[in-house]
Amino acid sequence: MTTPPGLRERKKQATHKALREAALRLALERGPDQVRVEDIAEAAGVSPRTYNNYFASREQAIVSAVTADREARIAAAVTARPAGARLADAITQAVVEQYTNTGEREQRALLLITTRPALRDAFLDTTADIEPPLTAVIAERLGDTGAHTARVLAASVAAAVRIALESWLRPAGNAEAAESVTAAGLVVPSGSLPDQLRAALAPLAPAFDAAERSTQP
Repeated sequence: MTTPPGLRERKKQATHKALREAALRLALERGPDQVRVEDIAEAAGVSPRTYNNYFASREQAIVSAVTADREARIAAAVTARPAGARLADAITQAVVEQYTNTGEREQRALLLITTRPALRDAFLDTTADIEPPLTAVIAERLGDTGAHTARVLAASVAAAVRIALESWLRPAGNAEAAESVTAAGLVVPSGSLPDQLRAALAPLAPAFDAAERSTQP
């Protein structure tokens, strides 16, 4: 049973959310290049010093509004799959769902991300956050003997997702490319994001299958 966060932790979560929401709103209104850290802090009702306790750059804050808690949602989605489901399939489905089921605001944010190198870099860096929660989920699935394997597999998933996103974002260097992003399929000239993710994760399937077989009697 999960213990509810205390008052201090809830305040930290609220501040984190206020900052990332303010960062994205200002970026959409003014353009990322016209947003300063001081502007974000003021809009969120905190000091720039407090801002620096949460984010190292404006790009981190803007991207966080799109990616916040995604790694936890991926792990939760894997956990929610039936116990008998193939682990490789469960992870692939969870990753594709969480990276492509986005709303209108997230779509607008992605238009910014695809056209700004600094935002693209910050977006790609968030893939590393997948590893810790996914390691825990995989380890639970594999049992006590799979702790090391779980970490390797989770790190491989994070790397595969980054590779897929790099391939997907690579040609998006101008406004014309950004306009090709669609709500239905998140498509840019490099192809469909769901297809890119599935292709990058596919080589990991044999390793997941082998890990699952090793836990069977």
